This record gives sequence, structure tokens and C-alpha cells, in this order.
Amino acid sequence: MINKPELLVPGGSLDKIKVALMYGADAVYAGVPDLSLREKAKMTYEEVEEAINLSHQMGKKMYLAFNIFSHNKDLPKVPKVVEMIKRLNPDGLIISDPGIFMMVHKALPEMPLHVSTQANVCSYETINFWKDMGAKLCVLAREVSFEEIKEIREKVPDIRLEMFIHGAMCMSYSGRCLLSNYMTGRGANQGNCAQSCRWKYRVHEKKDEAQFFLEEDSRKGEYMPIIENDRGTFIMSSKDMCLMPRLPELVESGIDVFKLEGRNKSAYYVATVTRAYRNAIDAYFENPEAFDFEPFQAELDTLQNRGYTFGFFDGVPDGGAQTYESTRSDGNWRTAGLVVSLSSDGLQLELKNAVAKGDKIFLLSPSRFDAYEIILKDLVDFNSGEEKDMFSAGQNQSILIKKEWLPENWQTLFPRLTMARKKI
Repeated sequence: MINKPELLVPGGSLDKIKVALMYGADAVYAGVPDLSLREKAKMTYEEVEEAINLSHQMGKKMYLAFNIFSHNKDLPKVPKVVEMIKRLNPDGLIISDPGIFMMVHKALPEMPLHVSTQANVCSYETINFWKDMGAKLCVLAREVSFEEIKEIREKVPDIRLEMFIHGAMCMSYSGRCLLSNYMTGRGANQGNCAQSCRWKYRVHEKKDEAQFFLEEDSRKGEYMPIIENDRGTFIMSSKDMCLMPRLPELVESGIDVFKLEGRNKSAYYVATVTRAYRNAIDAYFENPEAFDFEPFQAELDTLQNRGYTFGFFDGVPDGGAQTYESTRSDGNWRTAGLVVSLSSDGLQLELKNAVAKGDKIFLLSPSRFDAYEIILKDLVDFNSGEEKDMFSAGQNQSILIKKEWLPENWQTLFPRLTMARKKI
């Protein structure tokens, strides 16, 4: 009997965590308030505490990422962070550094420790090592193929395994990249990557040595050698990982946790990806023989993306996994706004993009998969009652979604933080 995998969703802020939990995440993860790789997604101690309490009230879990690569200067801070973690009492810690792992394990022997993808776990012997050290779960590196995953699961059946199934891919080996550090001084492995691999480059050939070099548009005369082998490294912009079409194989492999990437993405992104995979997993377990991934893939296709790839699922990817034409994300849909309150008259929709009279918007209910279409027959400012032909986003602009436009059970279908989208 195959157990239903845990759907694990990132939370870069308290509101995003609330959105993820509402849209069907079984568990969420965020960085500790200090010493994690989530430099752009910091939460305060109080916010983390509230998120953990909320997760537990909903019967769900929250993990904290304590996944820095430590330097000597970091070590004196560790005991203080450990005390903070002890008070917060999360459901587990995600750690990549062996020294940090041992310090935490000694101080908090009952705390479940998860080995981060940054630890480059690619083989069953590596997992055996971490298991012997006290790890309860290992996050597999993105470079592990599905054939390797099945062998790992067979040889190490008594530890939980987690893998990424959707999100941005890095051109370097499990994110161990120095391009951003070298070119901009922004630490790729400190959550502050400049995404140098997505910039525009010219290729130069040194024919007498059969070597190729890259020259970035704004750094004329600086030539970087291209080094690539069967273990990866593509100094180009990768398409985004999407394993929705392979969901049945993943479920049947016995992977315990399906992980989504996107701690710096919007709440709308979190909602859309979470609801797509939540509904897909549930549909598969309800009737595996009749499972069709396409409706759920169509939902993911509405998001801005760089094109999708299976990554290393079938082995080392070819050039089709990279996008050479553009560094932009493409997509024909954008967030229209989110529900911030309910009143006797209807929904208060805080705008994230401009809307005009006659526009169609689609409400994404956490409790039904089909988006609910609404035509904005008129536009009324929720606070002032003023009617306009168009509203811009920003400055907490919000409009009234009238209850007569909504289904009978609208208060249940569209709670606070429900997302709305529109086509562009």
C-alpha cells in the first residue's frame, strides 16, 4: 500500500504560509530568523511562532531551514539560535552543514533533522551516512534521476525521502554556484542570487585550444571558460522544473515528501502551484487508473514560467532543458488581487494589477478546483463606494465583488486570502 506523499510548500512570509496551508499544503517550510539561506525571505521570531501555531491548529506541520554553510564567525551564534528553535518547537529542521547538524543534534536530540538538498545527497550510501548521524529525512539533490531514486528507495527503505517536483532550476550542481558571488558580490548560496546564469552572453571560441568562453553583455573583455561534463553545469538559463506529467511514477516510487520551490515567489504563485498539486495528488489516489494530469498541468501553465522541463528525471538533460531565446518569464495570466475581507455586500478584493469595467476575473477557491468566472459589470471602490471605469493597483486599492455575482455558498468558497487572476 503506497502512502499519500506529504505536499511541502515554501513560505517566504507569514501571509504566504497562510495561503499555502489554506490551498492544501500538508506542511510548510521557512528559514529560521537568523542563519538560513533565506536572506530575501526573512520572518521575525513572532511571525515564525504564529506560523507554527497555525500549522499545528490545522493539523499540519512546519519545518525550519537552518541550512547555512557555516564559517567560524557563525559558530558562536549557533547556541542562541538553538535555544530559539527549542522555544519555537517546529516539526523538524532542514540542515546542510555537517558541523551545524552535529551541534544541533547534541543540543536537541529529540528534534527531527532533515538533510537539505544543499548537502548534495545523490546516492544511497550518502543517505546511509546521514541516517547513521541521526537524520530522519534526506532531501534528494535535483540531479538524481528517477532510476536512481527507485534504487535509493529500495536500498534504504527505513528513512524518509523528499524530492523537488516543481520550481526554478539552477544551472549549477544543487545550487553550489559562485557566478553571482564573483560577478556581483551577491551570495548565491546565501539566498541572494543575482541569477547571473540568466543574463545575456556571447560565446567566443579559442580554436587553437578547442575552448569556448562566455562574455556577458555589460562586462566587455571578461571571458569565462565554459566547463561542462556529465555531472551538469550549464552556464545558461534553465527552464523551470515541472514533474506534473510524471506524478503517477513519483507516487508509486514511495517518495515520502513532494517539495515545491518558490520562497521568493508571490502569494498568487504559492496558491496556484499548491492547489494544482494538491488536487492532482488527491485525484490520483481517488482513482489511479483514470488519472489525467492535463487539467492540473493547464493550471500550472497559467503561471509565469521559463518553459518547463523534467530536469534530471530521465538522466542528464539535453539542450532542451535550457532557454536560450529569452531571460523573461512568459505567461498570459496575472494575479488580479486577493480577498482581504468579507462583508454582507460581498468580497473585498485588494488589487495587485489594474482592472477595468467589463474585465473577466477568476476566483481560485481553496475548496473547488474549477476557477469561478466573474464579469466586472461595474467597478466600485470597496471603501468609498465610488464607481469608476478602471482601477489601478497599489495604495491598498480594493473593489467590491458583489454577492449577486457569486454562488450561493460564496462565504465558504472564497475565504480571506482567496486569490483572483485575469488574462492579459
